[in-house]
Order: sequence, then structure tokens, then C-alpha cells
Amino acid sequence: MQAQVEEFLRFVAIEKGYSNHTVAAYRSDLAQFLAYLTGEGVSSWRDVDRAHVRDYVLHLRQRSYASSTVGRKVAAVKSFFHFLVADGVLADDPTTSVDSPQVDKHLPHPLSRDEVARLLAEATRSDTAKGLRDRALLELMYATGLRASEVIQLKVDAVDLEAGTVRCLGKGKKERILPLYERAREALRVYLESGRQVLLQGRDEAALFVNHRGYSLTRQGLWLIVKRHAAAAGIEREVTPHTLRHSFATHMLDGGAGLRELQQLLGHTNISSTQIYTKVSTRRKREVYDEAHPRA
Repeated sequence: MQAQVEEFLRFVAIEKGYSNHTVAAYRSDLAQFLAYLTGEGVSSWRDVDRAHVRDYVLHLRQRSYASSTVGRKVAAVKSFFHFLVADGVLADDPTTSVDSPQVDKHLPHPLSRDEVARLLAEATRSDTAKGLRDRALLELMYATGLRASEVIQLKVDAVDLEAGTVRCLGKGKKERILPLYERAREALRVYLESGRQVLLQGRDEAALFVNHRGYSLTRQGLWLIVKRHAAAAGIEREVTPHTLRHSFATHMLDGGAGLRELQQLLGHTNISSTQIYTKVSTRRKREVYDEAHPRA
């Protein structure tokens, strides 16, 4: 049974172009499903029926997983069985009548414009190589709404300062070219001219953003940079790289950007993923109004 799982993982990695992070999540979720089936005495994928799948969903819920986690795990199982049917391993898909669990969707909580201004101002306080990197990093993320994975995968040649654009590979290895506003362009120019070479320490590294040892910045390193500057700026709630993406999207809508335009900038495959920001924008406007017009 493990052999079919490995074939599926190769399929999503190579043919579908899924990221290493997504493939690892599939691997973990399918390993958990396989362990459950083994415990139930199932020794072949052909022996799995709808009752097994429904019982597995109930098993996940009884373990008190969040609805979003259960939904992800069930989606992985569904995708795997779709693959087995398409590959001719199975004639029938046991997941067809099993509904995905209802996921509780929580609206993103972007930073206010004032909080963004404080965060970006905090990053300008140091003119060290790391300070120049951090300023360029934060300005770029707020200017483009890039995902954390997209930021750390950027290469130096992805930035065209003359044209004022940055080229990135999103989910499914789909390329998009994003515009840079002047502050982000200037921050990147200073970092490339005066900061990056210092951090490299003579190393040959293609990554745009590097750590103090000259190696490509990691997701954890990026998260720590954002967290440190947010704390220094006096922002008490948790701020992550994705918070900047949420802030970019919400402020773009507030500024008059259309949904289709925002969808392209964010790299969303489905417009429904983008529409959530209209709700966030409406909520923020209501909060601002309530602050300006307190009830007696």
C-alpha cells in the first residue's frame, strides 16, 4: 500500500508541481490514514470501502482536531483515491459519497495602516547590513503581498529595479510579475548595493535574502525577523509574514483595487479565495466608524 502512496507523492511533486511543504503535508496525512487502516486489518487499497473512510473521519473528529485540520486530512485522502482511480488501480472511489467536513473560516486580521507604518519605520532604525536587509524584506512583502515561501525562494535576478518589478514563482510553479512602489524599490536598491554583500561574506549565493552567515534565509528566520520588528514597533498582537500579505490585500481593496486585479497579484487560482478580503475590508471600515462614533 505504501508503494501507491509513494507514486501519488511523486505525481503531485513532479506533474502537479506542488511545493515541498505541500508534498510533506500529503505524506504525513496519508501515513496517518494508512496507519489507521492497518489497525483496522486492511491490507490493500482495493479493500477500502466507504464505511472505512467515514469511520476515519469520525476518528479524526474524536481526536479533537480543528475542523480545518480534519478538512485538510480528508482532502488528502480524497485526492489520493482520485489518483488511484485515474491510474487504473481502483475501479471505484470510496470517497465519492463522503462529504468534506465543514471548515470554520476565520477572517484574517490585517494590520491597520498606522501599524504598518510603525512596523516599516522600525525597520529603518538600523543601517547595518541586517538592518538594510530587514527594511528591504518588510517593504517588499507589504508592497507585493508575497507568501513567505515565495519571498525566501526569490533569486537576485528576479528583481528588476529599472522596470520596478519582481518575478516570483507561486503555487504550482506559476510565475507572476509584480510591480514595486518607490519605497520598496529604494529599499531593495540600498540592500543590494550596501547590505547583501556584507552578509554574504564572500559566499556565492543566488538567493535574494540571506542570513548573517550568507546562506539563503529560511522560513523560520523570516518569521523571527517579522516578529522582532513587530514587537519593537509596539504591536502587541502576533504578526507573521502572512499578516503582511493580509494587510497588503485589505489595503489594496480599501484603495480601490478590483477583485480580479487583486486575485492576479496574490496568485489565487480561485476568486473565492480573494473574496474573503472584501469581508475583511468591510469589517475594518465598520471598526473605524465605530471608533469615530462611539455609542453614548
